[in-house]
Amino acid sequence: MAKAIMLQGTGSDVGKTVLVAGLCRAAKKRGLKVRPFKPQNMSNNAAVADIPGVSGGGEIGRAQWLQAIACGVPPTIHMNPVLLKPQTDVGAQIVVQGKVFGEARARDYQALKGRLMDAVLDSWAKVGEGADLVIVEGAGSPAEINLRSRDIANMGFATRAGVPVILVGDIDRGGVIASIAGTHLILPDEDRRMIVGYLINKFRGDVSLFDDGIEAIEKFTGWRCFGVVPWLKAAARLPSEDSVVLDRLASGEKRALKIAVPMLSRIANFDDLDPLKAEPQVEVVFVPPGQRWPQDAGLVVIPGSKSTIGDLVKFRENGWDRDLAAHRKRGGHIVGICGGFQMLGHSVRDPDGIEGSVTETQGLGLLNVETVMEPEKTVRNVSARSVPFDLPLEGYEIHLGRTTGPDTLRPSAVINGVDDGAISADGKVSGTYMHGLFSADAFRAKFLESLGVKGGGIDYRAEVERALDEIAAELETHLDCDAIFGLAR
Repeated sequence: MAKAIMLQGTGSDVGKTVLVAGLCRAAKKRGLKVRPFKPQNMSNNAAVADIPGVSGGGEIGRAQWLQAIACGVPPTIHMNPVLLKPQTDVGAQIVVQGKVFGEARARDYQALKGRLMDAVLDSWAKVGEGADLVIVEGAGSPAEINLRSRDIANMGFATRAGVPVILVGDIDRGGVIASIAGTHLILPDEDRRMIVGYLINKFRGDVSLFDDGIEAIEKFTGWRCFGVVPWLKAAARLPSEDSVVLDRLASGEKRALKIAVPMLSRIANFDDLDPLKAEPQVEVVFVPPGQRWPQDAGLVVIPGSKSTIGDLVKFRENGWDRDLAAHRKRGGHIVGICGGFQMLGHSVRDPDGIEGSVTETQGLGLLNVETVMEPEKTVRNVSARSVPFDLPLEGYEIHLGRTTGPDTLRPSAVINGVDDGAISADGKVSGTYMHGLFSADAFRAKFLESLGVKGGGIDYRAEVERALDEIAAELETHLDCDAIFGLAR
């Protein structure tokens, strides 16, 4: 087995994903063959990864896809063997080693974890093959001792696999000394022994002002500090994985083109908007539930959804159907991606109850199509071509359902020789099942030009690579990376 080290957080959204990506890139720059691993992830921002020995692809968390890029290797389903995709407030779809395993309510899922640990350990053995180092990301907090007996994401995994742990505290949210000392206090001895130290993340200002804090944490815990990481500005140029960041993306700097994006309750793969956010002439405004859309938006993008019918119901409850109709009447443009494409049709039917108890709902009626949910899920990376602009596209599909109707005779793309999506007769409303279309630089520039905005000049993938390099350099400066990598076992 490769050597390994694990980062666990004092809570969610402490920056583990970016830190693991940065450490992966730092290790790669040192000449190490490094791989990422996350036993269990919860996110509707998924990516398509290879299933070794099998044609087609499987789903993993978008974070592990990014971390694989940081390592310079193709992502595989073993980098994230268990992915939970929330469909309701109390239930989620369970994806195991890339494939749908089933669905479960939160309470029922706890009983399943024992069975899933075998898959986690199987993937763990496979992901380290041929590697020098594996950097593991935990989920949530190891201090959730009420869930410890069946844990597969944090100390349950670390103790079974024998992986040393570094605890990450987020100073930006406040209470970092108490969160680290409190974690030490309540962990059982077996788990506490796995922790080799901690680091502080998201520090703003003079790091020396926290020297007394480091002394206090050492007094309470005896743990060493591996460093204090400043606020990493380059992280804003990386794809976001978790919808908890959406509140911080609610508005942007005023620019030539305003794009309104509704924050659907089960929003999925909203990183489709990241390449547009990177454009200097584009302002992307994420609209929270209960708020009106900006009337000066030139484009509305309805993103993917893990629960198309449920989000359509919420869409109307928010009054967004009226906002969208007004936008259309003003001559605005609309793009629907995946679930957003399905919503734009006349109806969405789910005869098998795949998404829940509501089996049919009226669509928004802006495309002359209808969608029927089907059990077979499409999961694949694709190369495609834009029909309106005759330019290459690259992306992926993760969706249930088949969409048909007269407007599909005007496809928005051709994927593997097959027409995809639909365009309205006047060309102002379009939909596609393809995620990632805006990451194609030439297409994005031409698309923005069609809206009267100068785009282009940005190599989006190169920007992601540069951001990873910058973060790796920051971590080498502010962390004792020699010690971190040296403690891997």
